[in-house]
Amino acid sequence: MRSGDGRIAVLASRIGADEKRLFDAFDRRGVPFEHVDTRRQWFLAGQRDLPWSLALNREIGQVRAAYAARCLASVGVDVVNSADATEVCGDKWRTTLALEAAWVPTPRTALGLTPQAALTALDSIGYPALIKPLVGSWGRLVAHLPDRAAAEGVLEYAAALSGPQSHLGYVQELIDKPGRDIRVIVVGGQVLGAVYRTSESLRTNVALGGQVRPCEVTPEITKLSLDAAAAVGADIAGVDLIEDLEGRLLVLEVNHRVEFTGFQSALGDQVDVADLIVDHLLERAQR
Repeated sequence: MRSGDGRIAVLASRIGADEKRLFDAFDRRGVPFEHVDTRRQWFLAGQRDLPWSLALNREIGQVRAAYAARCLASVGVDVVNSADATEVCGDKWRTTLALEAAWVPTPRTALGLTPQAALTALDSIGYPALIKPLVGSWGRLVAHLPDRAAAEGVLEYAAALSGPQSHLGYVQELIDKPGRDIRVIVVGGQVLGAVYRTSESLRTNVALGGQVRPCEVTPEITKLSLDAAAAVGADIAGVDLIEDLEGRLLVLEVNHRVEFTGFQSALGDQVDVADLIVDHLLERAQR
């Protein structure tokens, strides 16, 4: 049995352009919803009377998003994305393992359990390479390692940090790509579209100034994106693909909290992401 009175909870501590689009779509459709500010939300162990039957998890904080999803699911609230998907997508190594298990092509990646082990892994992968934090978005703290000397410097710094997670080295081959990557949005097992993201820097995130333009959705892009979203268990997903110089596509990561304003601006009237997300939520509510 589900809890709640039919209202949809939208979990978010930050109201950005995407959330405003979603709120507008709910209002236009006459769908009752409630914005739940996760900074003020608390849960009582054993509670069974939450007022929502369905929740859209837009919380930007990874830990809060995962725990909120767990708490809501424990009392029968259907959470999109699920706690499992949120936790897998929020950890780059768990994402890599899920993609590899599903035979989804990804760059060569390794996890060193100590900085020294990460250095050995890099010797095997080869240079140039990247080192990334296990948890993080917008390309923050991603370091380009052109050679072993650079890797030694970065890993020496990592070894001096206090947090044990900082001592784990998530390292990846650097794909020589044509100055762009591809963002695909998947909702409810359907590809909504794709855009190229271009930048003069290593990071193409729109939040960091990356430019977007439409990308043709080929059968290969469709298959890789759907396979990637399914591998991590995400109903709503932003799938990032990169091309090598031979045109081969690889899945770089899968995002559980999709930012879609740049995507929407590039595709214009071709697709309404917020409206299609509401469609999916209403469909789930009928199950």
